[in-house]
Amino acid sequence: MSTNPSQLLPSELIDRCIGSKIWVIMKGDKELVGTLRGFDVYVNMVLEDVTEYEITSEGRRITKLDQILLNGNNIAILVPGGSPDPE
Repeated sequence: MSTNPSQLLPSELIDRCIGSKIWVIMKGDKELVGTLRGFDVYVNMVLEDVTEYEITSEGRRITKLDQILLNGNNIAILVPGGSPDPE
């Protein structure tokens, strides 16, 4: 296999993220950061140690979750190792 990053398939990139932090931007007003445990061909994802960020009329609401299953149809953007908060 070539090591040229431009020839990396999206599913290969997601597979390399298993066990590490990933920032998931959902369609709508939610973002999640958690450890990727697995995914399928529809990009349904299982995340652990999740922080959910939701934009509401009152401001940003933060919720901590142990584990979550995300439906791939609702995912807009995946950011490996990313986080919505500046470090």
